[in-house]
Amino acid sequence: MNTSRADAADGDHSMTSPAPDMQAKPHIQVPPHPQWPAMSDADRNGLKGRIAELLRRQNAVLVAHYYVDGDLQALAEETGGCVADSLEMARYGTESDADTLVVCGVRFMGETAKILNPEKRVLMPDLGATCSLDEGCPADAFGAFCDAHPEHTVVVYANTSAEVKARSDWVVTSSIALPVVQHLAEQGEKIIWAPDKHLGHYVERMTGADMLLWDGACVVHEEFKGFALDRVRRLHPDAAVLVHPESPDEVVDQADVVGSTTQLIKAVTDMPNREFIVATDEGIFWKMRQLAPEKTLIAAPTAGEGATCESCAHCPWMAMNALSNLERVLIEHHQEIHIDEDIRQRAVRPIQRMLDFARERGIGARGKSD
Repeated sequence: MNTSRADAADGDHSMTSPAPDMQAKPHIQVPPHPQWPAMSDADRNGLKGRIAELLRRQNAVLVAHYYVDGDLQALAEETGGCVADSLEMARYGTESDADTLVVCGVRFMGETAKILNPEKRVLMPDLGATCSLDEGCPADAFGAFCDAHPEHTVVVYANTSAEVKARSDWVVTSSIALPVVQHLAEQGEKIIWAPDKHLGHYVERMTGADMLLWDGACVVHEEFKGFALDRVRRLHPDAAVLVHPESPDEVVDQADVVGSTTQLIKAVTDMPNREFIVATDEGIFWKMRQLAPEKTLIAAPTAGEGATCESCAHCPWMAMNALSNLERVLIEHHQEIHIDEDIRQRAVRPIQRMLDFARERGIGARGKSD
């Protein structure tokens, strides 16, 4: 998924209305951002050294998402682990010979690792690190919605529970959603999409697929506002605008590039612009600055910035990952992912279908553009 401002602006901009039988939305309690104790450089380096030794002794590998703290991303790379988007995180776990996968991210990422690698121990720094999209799509309610529309193929975003994945026909990440849905649309299939309505509507607009959308949203990306972004663009007229498609239409329509985290990082390294306005979680800035230190990154504004915003462009659940609780889980092994085997067997099929589709088409493969 990697489209221009002009491409994203084509087509019908009206949001598909949620179906009447899924209007009731669960209340999602967004946690405050955790406040981790400040550390000196010496203390931080000592802690990282202890964690590296624990990883070595346990034949464990660190798998970190682009949105977690930069110290965790750096440590993953320093210890031979992986820093990636959701698609590559899923693939990496299946290719690693480690006995233990330590997933720094949110819970659905740890569950996906366990679904694909039942023989491995999967740990997370905090199992309470969930996701507003996951919480906003309860398995029972979603199952009932699917049962009400049996003629539809069920496509769910990776940001869902193992139970919801088990009810699906396909699992997709943002980097592969467009080609999968385009493929299904070409087969004449009608689609149920869950849980992110903004990403779903973007895919619907770009592919013309017949889609029913679940009414969910990411608390980070939904806070980006078109009017505020327009003001920032006027202050930085030469900046390229990079937008993750979980954002609302009025933000997507101002983008020079719309894409997954990996695709947005690639835009920073490949485009000639010196400035970039970035509408996604600010955790991504660590990798962007590592690869393009000469570029200037500007965070896209959120509603109520500095006052009332719930996320302020950084996921509070991603922020639950830190060096201190990473060390603790490697000592105590108390935050381990477990999945019912029947659910796992049903969930692995749509995930493997995605991985096979990606491999066949070279999507996200190492050394190839995604």
